[in-house]
Amino acid sequence: MSVHHNFKTLTPVPSAKDFIDVILSKTQRKTPTVVHKGFKISRIRSFYIRKVKYTQTNYHERLTVILSEFPRLEEVHPFYADLINVLYSRDHYKLALGQLNTARNLIDGISKDYIRMIKYGDSLYRCKQLKRAALGRMCTLMKKMKASLGYLEQVRQHLSRLPDIDPTTRTLLITGYPNVGKSSFINKISRADVEVQNYAFTTKSLFVGHFDFHYQRWQVIDTPGILDHPLEDRNTIEMQAITALAHLNAAILFFIDISEECGYTIKQQVSLFHNIKPLFVNKPLIVVMNKIDLKKPEELDAEDQKLIKTMLEEGKAKMLPMSNVSEEGINEVKTNACTVLLEHRVQRKLRSSRAESILNRLTVAQPVPRDNRRRGANIPDSVLKARAAKKAGIPVRKPKTERDLELEKGGPGVYQHDIRKYHLLKNPNWKYDVIPEILDGKNISDFVDPEIDKKLEALEQEEEELQRQWEESQDMMVGADDLGSACPRRTRVNRTPPERTPPARAPALPSVIPEDTIPSGEPLSARVYLPDPTPGDSRPSASTMPRNEHTRTPSAEIKRRQCESLGSRPIETHAGTSGPS
Repeated sequence: MSVHHNFKTLTPVPSAKDFIDVILSKTQRKTPTVVHKGFKISRIRSFYIRKVKYTQTNYHERLTVILSEFPRLEEVHPFYADLINVLYSRDHYKLALGQLNTARNLIDGISKDYIRMIKYGDSLYRCKQLKRAALGRMCTLMKKMKASLGYLEQVRQHLSRLPDIDPTTRTLLITGYPNVGKSSFINKISRADVEVQNYAFTTKSLFVGHFDFHYQRWQVIDTPGILDHPLEDRNTIEMQAITALAHLNAAILFFIDISEECGYTIKQQVSLFHNIKPLFVNKPLIVVMNKIDLKKPEELDAEDQKLIKTMLEEGKAKMLPMSNVSEEGINEVKTNACTVLLEHRVQRKLRSSRAESILNRLTVAQPVPRDNRRRGANIPDSVLKARAAKKAGIPVRKPKTERDLELEKGGPGVYQHDIRKYHLLKNPNWKYDVIPEILDGKNISDFVDPEIDKKLEALEQEEEELQRQWEESQDMMVGADDLGSACPRRTRVNRTPPERTPPARAPALPSVIPEDTIPSGEPLSARVYLPDPTPGDSRPSASTMPRNEHTRTPSAEIKRRQCESLGSRPIETHAGTSGPS
């Protein structure tokens, strides 16, 4: 599988002297520079080992970049491989890359050997001398690569100037004798700007132009002129054209100067066609008779016309007349060439195994008649009447459109379109009524449920029943709240609570707070009857204990809660009245 390379992005190849200067200066800047005899020998060894290793790494990386970026002839498209062979010599190219690869491996070996010797260095002087020897051998080796580096830099510069040719895209390839109008044609149909002069071999290399046809991008290649002599006698300029003809799957446009102003007779041009004819196998071919503004094809001699017809013996080639000066036939030549190439590419893809695997997954459904009845096209009566009136010569009156009515009645801004006349109603007389509500051209009342009143009444009764049930439930809840809130206001509750036995260690509170225990000046408050001490309990009661700040009279709220909890115990005041009403 070929790999597409962008030759314009190749890294420049430095000369041998620049290569060495860059590597050594980088080593000096990026590694330590101070070492003393007083350092440990292990530190001295590591100091010089680091310099040797760093230099070797830089050489290795720079050489690897050069070797990896330059295209390998076995991986690129055969067109580029042969073009490099024609321009630079395949053997010389591979030899230069091979020498750089060998130099890289030798530098790695030098570094490994001298690092091993520095590890056994017993002094600063000996380690330094070993370092100098290692770097010197590396630099000497790179000086020997001077010729290879210079050659690769020239190749890089030339590759960067080559046109960007895509061998797989749609391509028109122009060929023929020198000075027959090839460059003028590419300038006419594309954006290329190829130099045109009235002498031979103005075009010395391949030129590429681009144009659009059927919303697709096409490339057209102008090749140098080819002379009619054996292949081994052709020079580098001619071999570029031969290489393009041999490897590019393109439509071939073979130009013939029928006026013979190019300096070559029609017989010589036909001979060149038959000489390079094997390069046209399995490719669309169009023979272009150029410069018809100077001489018409009908004005040719019988012998010349017979020679030209021999170019079309196999029947696969087309012959088209053209003139670059008057631009006659240029578009026809371009259109025919593109059409023929598209058909050729489609047929080639259909013959491939990949196309067969895709077609096997496609199914074309063919309709099958379900009976023998013939069913014709359904043509509206209005159309049939219009056809009959047209045949009879009767003028057919076309219906007026809203645009026609607008122009008749004042034009835009004056005439208002009547959209009600298009409403679909049950009764057409309702279109302009005010009361019916129209939505999307339809009367809403036409779509209302006729029993909507009964359903509305049933819904209202259901709501009333739910409202009544809710009110009854609310009344019951209010009665229960009133009963609960009335109990605390009663003076006495006629129920006897169960006797409560205090715990064994619970302190017994006094039944009545003695009056003499209430300090003078403090307001009188209600006395609360609390449980008496358990009979037989020898512990002192709260009434016999001396009063302090912890036995003060509780507040009215606390006394009320104790009253509610005890229930039947009466509440007496110091004035002897009963409890609160």
